[in-house]
Amino acid sequence: MIRVPEVLLVSDDGAEKLPIEEALRRAQEQELDLIEVSPKAVPPVVKIGDKGQFLYQMQKKERKQRAHSKQTEVKMLRCGFRTDKHDLERLTDRAREFLAERHLVKFVIRMRGRELTNKDYARQKLKGMVDVLADVAEVETEMRPQGNQFVVVLRPKR
Repeated sequence: MIRVPEVLLVSDDGAEKLPIEEALRRAQEQELDLIEVSPKAVPPVVKIGDKGQFLYQMQKKERKQRAHSKQTEVKMLRCGFRTDKHDLERLTDRAREFLAERHLVKFVIRMRGRELTNKDYARQKLKGMVDVLADVAEVETEMRPQGNQFVVVLRPKR
């Protein structure tokens, strides 16, 4: 399967540049397979070993990585038009916790009835919450109206 004239054979003794035929011959002498470890390198890096065991080790490593990598979620925090100062502080504290866990945070302010006529107040309230979190978060999606609510998405600072 390896279609290059020369490869870099890596073994316990070190690495050496060989023609592909010589590397295949050495693998056959040991009754093992010639495994391409790094196909994009120049010349490609190969080693002699059992192909089945190599594939098993790769799958095992991949499973371990998947188990350790935590998916980021979008955590949504909603409040109303008339939500008071203390409740907003509680929401920003909760947002800090989510941001510390590297999640995205989506703030939503919902308006009903007559509240829809005073959209600037809702915008200011949402902007105030974003400003409070400016030290730990940056805006992912700008503040925008969505029907009867205003939405902004924040991501943790790098």
